[in-house]
Amino acid sequence: MTAESTESWAGWYRDRRGAEPIAIIADGRQVRTHIRGVAYEGADFSVLEPTEAGGVLSSCVLEWDIPMPVNAGGTVQQATLSCLLTLHERASGAPSGRAELSLTLRCGGAAYESGIVGAGFRDALDRIRRQLPDDTEFEGRILVSA
Repeated sequence: MTAESTESWAGWYRDRRGAEPIAIIADGRQVRTHIRGVAYEGADFSVLEPTEAGGVLSSCVLEWDIPMPVNAGGTVQQATLSCLLTLHERASGAPSGRAELSLTLRCGGAAYESGIVGAGFRDALDRIRRQLPDDTEFEGRILVSA
């Protein structure tokens, strides 16, 4: 995703009450979604907060895929970045619970994994970037803030 564009990805939200489809929207500065009628946004996937009265995200999982162009040896190919965000229970009065993000890039018949990252999206993506072959890189500017 480039910093100048707005992207939207289909995904799933799951918690103790069940699962439902969601859309995640990112514009390079903010990430947004609606879950069970409540709007959430934040500077990163792991810090989504309600924009109005509504419940905090806690003890839940969000999953989505991002199409990701990759330049491998001068040839651009389409890859898929699978994202799994686990938001753990928040302690009473705590500003947020523990967030764990796991990314998997599927590209050219291989899978590159970030492992579980307690930090943000960029840190997880950097872990994957370091695993790519020397002649392979992400095409374009990737998610400035998210």
